[in-house]
Amino acid sequence: MFLSGNRLTGEGKEKITLEIRVHDDNIEKAIKDLKRQLQKEGLFKEIKKRSFYEKPSVKDRRKRREAQKRRMKAQRRKSFYD
Repeated sequence: MFLSGNRLTGEGKEKITLEIRVHDDNIEKAIKDLKRQLQKEGLFKEIKKRSFYEKPSVKDRRKRREAQKRRMKAQRRKSFYD
């Protein structure tokens, strides 16, 4: 027995398939694994983000801030391995 589901990415371009296998009727562990996988993919963050209206100006600022964080993280990785 296994749990599975499909989800579109934030842009709606790519389809992601999740599959969680249930061994020995251990549903609790399967649910825990499913929650962990959804957390890793950022589904809960996306639900929280879409639960209220975000003004375009606030959205732009948030996107710029996230891009800056990604650049800084990439720069740290690059300097660490150089």
